[in-house]
Amino acid sequence: MMVLEKRAAPSRWWSIGAPLLALGMAVVLGALLFAVLGHAPSRALYVYFVEPLTSAWSLEELAVKATPLMLIGAGLALAYRANVWNIGAEGQLIMGAIAGSAIPILLPGWNDALAMLAMLLLGAAGGAAYAAIPAWLKNRFNTNEILTSLMLVYVAGLFLDWLVRGPWRDPMGFNFPKSVAFDGWHVLPTLTGRVHLGFVLALLAVLILWVIVHHMRAGLAVRVQGIAPRAARFGGFSAPSITLGVMLFSGALAGLAGIGEVAGAIGHLQPSISPGYGFAAIIVAVLGRLSPIGVVFAAFLLALTYLGGEAAQLALNMPAKVAQAFQGLLLFLILAAEVLVHYRIRWRGRAHGAARARQGGGA
Repeated sequence: MMVLEKRAAPSRWWSIGAPLLALGMAVVLGALLFAVLGHAPSRALYVYFVEPLTSAWSLEELAVKATPLMLIGAGLALAYRANVWNIGAEGQLIMGAIAGSAIPILLPGWNDALAMLAMLLLGAAGGAAYAAIPAWLKNRFNTNEILTSLMLVYVAGLFLDWLVRGPWRDPMGFNFPKSVAFDGWHVLPTLTGRVHLGFVLALLAVLILWVIVHHMRAGLAVRVQGIAPRAARFGGFSAPSITLGVMLFSGALAGLAGIGEVAGAIGHLQPSISPGYGFAAIIVAVLGRLSPIGVVFAAFLLALTYLGGEAAQLALNMPAKVAQAFQGLLLFLILAAEVLVHYRIRWRGRAHGAARARQGGGA
């Protein structure tokens, strides 16, 4: 009989090994999925994981897709360390994109370096303000931030759809639901190819996360709050302040990712500006073990699943949802493997089980 036995302390070895085990199992189950869909697993895995890394163009695209995942993943990593479960980063991304886009849409004549800086600041502020709503509801009414932040995603999506089909629709856009095209300083400068300034901002966000976690009192407060909330209270740390702080931080980075997408990769506001980066970044944070370096590697891995999904559609005529299916499978396996960090597996024979049953009956 297999039983789970609580560890005295989380296993450091499994803290590293669990994500690797989950990734390996995801590849194996992904191969089975490809076989069920009627494709040779070896060919499908090559197209999905290797082919996107074989050209300079695809490597640039990998960096472009990793940029929002890194930004949002860094913010979520800090929130999750405090046991504050922000699931609504997708909505905060959308609101950041809307707030930052107000400059080129409402003030098109303001087109200089300060305008670009204002767009980035407004994007971060929009995401932070939207994340403050579930934080306030949690602090004021003790509502579950998982539910409130998630439901607000759909509000943001509907608000964006109304804007680009109504007051912010391009009058010269032949009735298509999109805003005017951004140009000049309203577009993020590129580093190479399509890799834009947002990639530098993403790396900077990861560096800020590292400084907060390892070198600031706020990082200590977050860690203590996540591990032992009662000890945090005795230490003088305010749980409502920590909740608000990490939600603002994660929302700001999500909003920055949103304006980075519309002012970088897309170039205008439209009904759909993200293929689900806000949700995929949850996997980035968890797979990266809530650490700065882990977030970087996990962001590139999840970006690879997006590129691989597109390659599989073109080369193998696979459904567009294959990438999402793989991401969901990966998240499930990560959470399952997480059990090994806190529990060890013990095998007990029938005799032991019978003895325990007799002891229970005698009691």
